[in-house]
Amino acid sequence: MANTPLNALNAFLSVARRRSFTAAAVELGISASALSQSVRQLEERLGVALLTRTSRSVALTEAGRRLLENAGPGVDQALEALKTASAQPGEVTGKVRLTVPSISVPFIIKPVLPRLLARHPKVEVDVTVENRFVDIVAEGFDAGIRLSESIERDMVQVRLYGACRFVVVASPAYLERRGTPETPKDLLSHDCIGIRSTTTGGLYHWELDRGKQSWRIPVHGPIVSNDGAVIREMAEAGMGLAYLFEPQLEAELRRGSLRVVLEPYAGLVQGLFLYFPSRAQVSPALRAFVDVAREVAAERRQDASVDRPKRR
Repeated sequence: MANTPLNALNAFLSVARRRSFTAAAVELGISASALSQSVRQLEERLGVALLTRTSRSVALTEAGRRLLENAGPGVDQALEALKTASAQPGEVTGKVRLTVPSISVPFIIKPVLPRLLARHPKVEVDVTVENRFVDIVAEGFDAGIRLSESIERDMVQVRLYGACRFVVVASPAYLERRGTPETPKDLLSHDCIGIRSTTTGGLYHWELDRGKQSWRIPVHGPIVSNDGAVIREMAEAGMGLAYLFEPQLEAELRRGSLRVVLEPYAGLVQGLFLYFPSRAQVSPALRAFVDVAREVAAERRQDASVDRPKRR
């Protein structure tokens, strides 16, 4: 047990987080066969199986899961410390691993990363875009971006995008053919483009509210997808009603290819937040990301206040 090689441990952690020898080998810059041998040697040294391998997938054993959860943060901090030790005074180095939903990419990731890397060229950013719920500690991410209601309450939260709505939309052609729903229950008699949850695999119930009353409607229709772009494009093609993040629909609503229906019932969410476990564990690279993201968010709020029409 003494002197367990740090390289072998880091190799296992990379495979465990990626659930793939091929992806982990690319990340580490070694061959998949060399990586597999390194992990096997670690398993032999520990006397337990850490991974279950098949021709198509890699899964953690219970021992592997415990090692990932217990050793991952410490190894990450050690590697980060080595990078920081060689940095020049005032220079920010290191890697930031983020898990983000697709809806955050145009509003947060796209404007933040160019500015961050122009300011701190030695920072590396690894962005995983996925819409499932993620345990960022267990899976080795530094931080995540999600809607506030999806974040555990023991996490530090930094608001990056303000309150916004999820709206029901349809094309003019669909509304002309099938009519316009007037109440949430009317959705049950319409073709609705379903949303497949990437976390549970189940169908998402559309959430609407008005005042203190709320609805969760088990919609149905001819098309189901877990991809927002597919859902939006099928709605534009007149295939059914869709439930989408309103800020993503700016172009479609402006040109009239989609129209909001049931607007009084649109579901309001508090916005998109960056979250991470503890301020004490924030690396210089993550702190730099947070600073730039806050800067971009402040500019967006300022622009919104300038564009907002004055009430008379």
